[in-house]
Amino acid sequence: MTADERRLLRLYRGLPAAQRAGLLDYAEYLASRAVTDEDEKPRQPLPIPRPTEESVIKAIRRLKQTYPMLDANRLLHETSSLMAQHVVHKRPAAEVIDELEALFRRHYDSQKIED
Repeated sequence: MTADERRLLRLYRGLPAAQRAGLLDYAEYLASRAVTDEDEKPRQPLPIPRPTEESVIKAIRRLKQTYPMLDANRLLHETSSLMAQHVVHKRPAAEVIDELEALFRRHYDSQKIED
């Protein structure tokens, strides 16, 4: 149990029954909103700029955030291949990142056409 969870439990236990019910109602409301918010992924790429200095791992994370509408599993093979080229074959990070950006863009464009 995390510190936040312990704190929440301590606060919950300190409330009278009526306020406990209200806290549970509010928690259920927040939980229902969280599911809805997650299902409503943006349809356009998010404008997250590429830093001047970036590792391949950070680029992959940034691109996943930039393109939240894409299924990461569909990109896994190609992304892993590019990562291996960088790590194993010592391919420069900037070149790999350029290809990663093109890969994510291609997948976005093909998904957009399918929709």
